Amino acid sequence: MYKPSKRLTRLFATTAIAATVFTAAAPNVLAVTQPHPDQELNQENVKKQMEVQSVEQLEDGVKLTLTDQKEAYIRLFAEDMAKVSILEQGEEEYFSEGIAKKEWDAPSFDVEDEGNVVTLSTDEITVKIKKQPFGVKFLDKEGNVINEDYMQNGSGYDEDKPYVYKKTNKDEAFYGFGEQAGLNVNQRGESIGMFNTDAYAYQTDTKYLYTSIPFFMGLKNDKAYGIFFDNSNRSYFEMASESDDYYYFYADDGKLTYYFMYGPEIQDVLDRYTELTGKMEKPAKWTLGLHQSKWGYTAEEIENVAKTYREKEIPLDTMHFDIDYMDEYRVYTWADDYASEELHNNLDNMNFHKIAINDPAVKKDPGYFMYDEGTANDYWAKNPDGTNFVGEVWPGDSVFPDFSKEEVRDWWADHSKILYDQGIDGIWNDMNEPAVFDGPYHTAPLDVTFGEGENQRTHAEYHNLYGHDEAEATYEGALQHNPEERPFVLTRDMYAGTQRYAALWTGDNVSQWDHLQMSIPMNANVGLSGQPFVGNDIGGFADRPDAEMYARWIEVGAFLPFSRVHYDSDSKAAVKQGQEPWAFGKEVEDISKKYIEMRYKLMPYLYNTFVEAAETGSPVQQPLVYQFQEDENTYNISDQFMFGEEMMLAPVVKEGQTERDVYLPEGETWVDYWTGEEYQGGQTIHTAAKLDHLPIYVKKDAMIPTREVQQYTDEKPLENLVLDTYLSEEASYSFYEDDGATLDYKDGEYNITNLNVVRKGKHIEFTQSKEATGYDSELDSYTLKLNNEKAPKKIKAARAKYTEVSSVEEVKAQQETYFFDKETSTLYVTVPADERHKVKIFSGK
Repeated sequence: MYKPSKRLTRLFATTAIAATVFTAAAPNVLAVTQPHPDQELNQENVKKQMEVQSVEQLEDGVKLTLTDQKEAYIRLFAEDMAKVSILEQGEEEYFSEGIAKKEWDAPSFDVEDEGNVVTLSTDEITVKIKKQPFGVKFLDKEGNVINEDYMQNGSGYDEDKPYVYKKTNKDEAFYGFGEQAGLNVNQRGESIGMFNTDAYAYQTDTKYLYTSIPFFMGLKNDKAYGIFFDNSNRSYFEMASESDDYYYFYADDGKLTYYFMYGPEIQDVLDRYTELTGKMEKPAKWTLGLHQSKWGYTAEEIENVAKTYREKEIPLDTMHFDIDYMDEYRVYTWADDYASEELHNNLDNMNFHKIAINDPAVKKDPGYFMYDEGTANDYWAKNPDGTNFVGEVWPGDSVFPDFSKEEVRDWWADHSKILYDQGIDGIWNDMNEPAVFDGPYHTAPLDVTFGEGENQRTHAEYHNLYGHDEAEATYEGALQHNPEERPFVLTRDMYAGTQRYAALWTGDNVSQWDHLQMSIPMNANVGLSGQPFVGNDIGGFADRPDAEMYARWIEVGAFLPFSRVHYDSDSKAAVKQGQEPWAFGKEVEDISKKYIEMRYKLMPYLYNTFVEAAETGSPVQQPLVYQFQEDENTYNISDQFMFGEEMMLAPVVKEGQTERDVYLPEGETWVDYWTGEEYQGGQTIHTAAKLDHLPIYVKKDAMIPTREVQQYTDEKPLENLVLDTYLSEEASYSFYEDDGATLDYKDGEYNITNLNVVRKGKHIEFTQSKEATGYDSELDSYTLKLNNEKAPKKIKAARAKYTEVSSVEEVKAQQETYFFDKETSTLYVTVPADERHKVKIFSGK
């Protein structure tokens, strides 16, 4: 359970632009761009603790007058959530752009002020505030301590740096923190930094990556809580990295504001956190298919790669246009060959969706409409002297939109019409830290300013929010210019709350085995930070994989929430190797096709998992601890994950490995997806895993909706839904269906059908009930697939008797029929979608 503290050597660049070196002899020699040096706390200042001088009760909590000209607000936003603010006297409380819900109905609570302690009590939590010295303690309704300040240091300000120290014990685990490098899902012992950085070819010990989500969860005594440190300045989290007795977090500047939320389940915390910062919207189904991309595809190659996917019948939904499509990298322009009507018509005729990259840097080029308009309207980020900041990016000298201004976001959104008019279906925001080639530490100087007047902020404060506001502008542009479709925005840079607008990919990873291994805990922690729609470049972006690595990566990649093959320009790779599924020979092509087809077969299950994510904030790719937090053996498992609620994957992520150990969490019976063999949970098993084999296990009593394989997600209407069922006593599924494309579901155009299979003595009953019927579905039938069953004696619904047929294809095609596969002991029963009666399956002798 406990992971010893680590003092990893962090790799910092010594030049302004990242240098990356690849050689055949030493492929791992990398210098990764990192920001300016960390600012550490002055421990002498930290030990000077504040005291409470007076207490005032508020409608939703208390206001405390503190020493050092400070005041604190402890507000109860819900029965299980509190906001803690420590400010200069007279300052307003802080809400960043990451906050989606600012107005809350205060819960019922009691206040006691006795002696040295002020107590706030709701039905779920108790907040005890110590007066001398000032400190905060959170307890559950039974009086157990959930979380408390470490009173040797407490909380406050080290000059301008807000900080909070918390007490911990050696068994407490920590998760979240957004996108973090490393091979461990449990972040205990880590020294974490948040300052969005263009960390090309980052490594497992790179401290600063592309996103900043200052939210984490603690898991102590099987109970979970969350803390969101809402500070957009560069921030730091020392998670028991110095001592097993405490952890702490702080920022370079800004106000001390954090939210505390109690579970006790991880899901409860995540649901509450995403109520605060916003939940993702339901995605378009096509975005859940496979995507293909490369930096450096010519227009001809884009068409040929798309055509080859169709010829080889490997499913694919989307082709991406990287920066090459622009006219000399000018945003919102098209180079002639990529704008070819023939190219776009051919892609459309092959039923491909198209996504175009977009960068924030605008070429400084008088006569170029974006530059002229932005200059005329004073839309650019400024130097301290008020002149426009100019930095070098792909177009050369460039200016940077000030997305902190609403009018600039509106202007940016307006111009996305240029992309949608060309037939683009989604936009991919890159370089939005913002990256600046000739800037200090690969970004703009920290004294560059955004906004004006009372709303002016320095780059130091606004940096981590830049991509967030750009994502909002891009999302609003999609709603404006592509109103018939659900928006799709992909971003490299985010802050807390950006999940409201965009999916995330984890930047410029590398074709290395440890990057494949790292992707699993990285995605898990992103998912536990409120962003379910996350993925990594399959096969690695920088460098090139060999056949074995690509095969293992595509096995994982087929189950990523966001699934995209994307790779670097040939000019930067020592080996000129494609990363399309057929580029490594027939064996790897077959493996790729097998698992990509599996993703498309599981599309109803995957889409429903995303619907759940949109409604509750739950991850799609889940660490085992998410579902099994009472099983301490799951706390540090970083090379297995749950794909939705029912399926567990145990991929091979090490070179040359053809077998592995798999831990099966306690409390469930697990079924080998490939063999049907059953295992009791709470044990570790050993399994073979040849190159074409991804170990997959399914919970007993799971029902998984599937469909026939398609070459793209809307190739055929869903007319027959297969319910892949592993029945012990009772299996159920609440199946959601809408058009998967428009926003009509917001007007009630969706269906929810509750499906249930139960074993009753010598027969099995299947029933369905309609919870919502607002969508005009083409679903005609269900095929109930019962694994590891006996041949039935008879099947009937009321007086209607089901007819036995001779094949799986035949049973799926005809309602009120069944087929028993003797070789696999699998029973298939096809039921009309409008069947009102119980379908009873009577066992044979």
